[in-house]
Amino acid sequence: MRKQTVITQENFDQLLAWLDPDRERAGEKYEHIRRCLIKIFTSRGCLDAEQMTDETINRVTLKVPQLVGEYVGDPALYFYGVAQKVYWESLRKPQTVVTVDDTTVNPVDAREEETDEQAMECLEHCIERLSQTHRKLVLEYYQNDKRAKINHRKQMAERLGIAQNALRIRAHRIRLILQQCLQECLDL
Repeated sequence: MRKQTVITQENFDQLLAWLDPDRERAGEKYEHIRRCLIKIFTSRGCLDAEQMTDETINRVTLKVPQLVGEYVGDPALYFYGVAQKVYWESLRKPQTVVTVDDTTVNPVDAREEETDEQAMECLEHCIERLSQTHRKLVLEYYQNDKRAKINHRKQMAERLGIAQNALRIRAHRIRLILQQCLQECLDL
C-alpha cells in the first residue's frame, strides 16, 4: 500500500480541528506556527525556509489522525520537533547559494519576527535547562518515523531497563516541563 503524500482538504480540516475546535482560532494558530517555523529555519541559515516549513506542516498534517488520540500538549511543540528532523535531514543535502539584493522590512513583520525569535530563544533556553539525561532522552525519543521510530523507542526502553509505557510517560513529563518553562519565559 502506498503512503499518502498529497494533502487533501479533509487532511487540512483535521489539522485545523486538532489545533483548536474554533476554526477562526485554529487558523490564527496555524498562521502563527507557520511564521515561527519560517523564522526557525531562517535563523538556522536555511535558504529554503518556506519550503522546509511546508514540508514540516505536510508531515504533521498527514500524521494528525494518529496524533488526535495519542498526543497530549501544545501542538506547536510537535511541529517544532518535526521541524528539527526536517532541519537535520536538510543538513545531509547539498546547499545552493542564493543572493538577494534589496530587501524591505515591514515594521509589523519586524515585531512578529522579534516575538517569534523570542519564542525560539525561550525554547532553546528551556531545553538547555533540562538535565543532560532529560535533554538526551527527549531529543532521542522524537527521532525517526514510522517503524524506525517504534523500533528505536523499543530499544531505548530496553536499554533503560523500563517498559515502553514508562518511557512514554517519562517523555511526556519532560515535554510538560518544557511547555511550562516555555510559557513562563514567554510571559516575562
